[in-house]
Amino acid sequence: MPSSKRGIASARRASTSTKRAAVPAKGPVVAVRRFGGRFRFVGDTIAEMKKVTWLTRREAAYLTGLVLLVAVSVGVVLGLIDLGLSGLVSRFLLGG
Repeated sequence: MPSSKRGIASARRASTSTKRAAVPAKGPVVAVRRFGGRFRFVGDTIAEMKKVTWLTRREAAYLTGLVLLVAVSVGVVLGLIDLGLSGLVSRFLLGG
């Protein structure tokens, strides 16, 4: 039994000493790197946007109309289902 306690204690000491050794040496902090990363991100984003194959105006209009048509159709179907179910509930469960 005592050997297992020593094993746990030595493992704790080993992990503590590892954590202390992993701390990097302090050096001068450069503020330019902080902002340089943001500007690089913006530049990379613009470069990626130039690589995109964009839709033509005709394709965009067609797909927008298709989305609107599907949304209205689904709305009408769900509205009719809701109307039918509310009528059934009021007739059979509420006695109206």
